[in-house]
Amino acid sequence: MSNITEVYVEEYIRDLLPEEQGILKEIEEDAIKNHIPIVHKEVAALLKVIAKASNAKKILEVGTAIGYSTILLCQAAGKGGHVTTIERDNERVQEAIKNIDRVNLSKNIQIIEGDAQEVLRFLDQQYDLIFLDGAKGHYKDMLMNCINLLKNGGVLISDNILFKGMVANDELVIRRKKTIVNRMRDYLSYICNHSQLDTSIIPIGDGVAISFRRLEE
Repeated sequence: MSNITEVYVEEYIRDLLPEEQGILKEIEEDAIKNHIPIVHKEVAALLKVIAKASNAKKILEVGTAIGYSTILLCQAAGKGGHVTTIERDNERVQEAIKNIDRVNLSKNIQIIEGDAQEVLRFLDQQYDLIFLDGAKGHYKDMLMNCINLLKNGGVLISDNILFKGMVANDELVIRRKKTIVNRMRDYLSYICNHSQLDTSIIPIGDGVAISFRRLEE
């Protein structure tokens, strides 16, 4: 239970959605077995829909983990799609490389090992879609670089923005998580009122924010 929505709603939605198949299903099961965080089933479905609906071909991901969402996004991008993904944990990078090789997408995915706040400063491409799923307490620190890398008309997806419901309810806040919660509240207020973005908050998974970079007139 994520504290984002009622248990029965969460379970109903997850039961409706088809299971992943083949290697992707194996990666998902491995993540669950080894307590490695990956996107929730309903968030995975949303990522695929947005990537396809926006015809995203150049995608940037912050937070690779073992490559689960990386692969989902690359597959959704289809022919000609390319994902650049950033991960600072070397062990996770090695696992991601293996998983990406297993689905034959190594030519379509570039993994950059390093701290995202540093890496983002040196990227010089424009992306159709950016998936922000890195260190939760540093989303706002990374935002301006993300906006600069996002093309006009592009989409920024921020995951885990309600953080087990704590962001929306003080009674749920664990003391050691208070700094992260306060920073995430600040981030949400900022993107919801940003002059370059139109943002919607969606209470699925651990909370997702969808931001559209406005077209310049």
